[in-house]
Amino acid sequence: MSDEIGDKPDDFQSRGGIARRDSLSRDERSKIASKAAQARWAIPKPTHQGTLHIGDLIIDCAVMPDGTRVLSERSVGRSLGRSRGGVYTPKGEEGAASAGDKLPFFASSATLKPFIDNELMLALTSPVRYQQLKGGGVGHGLVASALPKVCNVWLRAREAGVLSRPQLVVAQRAEMLMRGLAEVGIVALVDEATGYQEVRDRQALQAILDKFFRKELAAWAKRFPDDFYRQIFRLRGWKWNTIKRPGVVAAYTRDLVYARLAPGVLEELERKNPVTDKGRRLSKHHQWLSDDIGHPALAQHLHAVIGLMRASESWDGLKTLVNRAFPKRGENLELELRRID
Repeated sequence: MSDEIGDKPDDFQSRGGIARRDSLSRDERSKIASKAAQARWAIPKPTHQGTLHIGDLIIDCAVMPDGTRVLSERSVGRSLGRSRGGVYTPKGEEGAASAGDKLPFFASSATLKPFIDNELMLALTSPVRYQQLKGGGVGHGLVASALPKVCNVWLRAREAGVLSRPQLVVAQRAEMLMRGLAEVGIVALVDEATGYQEVRDRQALQAILDKFFRKELAAWAKRFPDDFYRQIFRLRGWKWNTIKRPGVVAAYTRDLVYARLAPGVLEELERKNPVTDKGRRLSKHHQWLSDDIGHPALAQHLHAVIGLMRASESWDGLKTLVNRAFPKRGENLELELRRID
């Protein structure tokens, strides 16, 4: 008969389960089912869910009820080329992590451990569990801000020369991901992919800005390469002058750089560093940016903008490229950059 129970080990387990079920009273079975349902419903559902596209790579992402942005660990592993069955792999293929570490497979190699700091280790071993909005399955999420740090671990290991040949391929994919996002920008990207930016409140935005800015003014240091200004002069048709720059260059810098770094950055800079009665600011905007988040984001953005400048043959052409590559967020009005002959 098709429903006959055989003598295989699995069949004995099935037989035991059926016998236990039949031995329970109706009330006992109801309590067990209720307890299972409560455990399932205790896992929160995200308020928003979507997919993040970084080049050819796709990462599932979500925003939790408390505003935490998470990336699916499974899709992060897939993007890095380190996908393997099961959410967690206690032991990497090189015999890396102990069973207690519970590191995701994409970070479980013993080779990587010296490059993982305590903060990242906590993020990797404390996944955010959530119910999928589609299908109802349970997802394990990595806090979104940890993704650039994971990529940086692979890049530092490559720089140290400790990766095997297969692992070098993973480091190359990590480099691709790093090119597509900045440590602060990942939050804005997730918000955009999920639609959360439509309901993000000021408190959530302030949490981003708190990381972007320092508490006290820093000493001045050169942050803008000369080539940034040299390209402005070329595209405006001005004769290059290393000493004196037209006042409108400050407006160009505001528009091309600070207005496009991250949501709310320009507004916060102008609040911290207002124009005085004499029409000047007491400090440079970049002196208010933090060393760990603000300055790296500024350097990366400047590098990209200078590349667009070099590729442009006219000022209007540059504006078109910049607006396409780095659209403004969080401003109602855009500064119109008119040619001054």
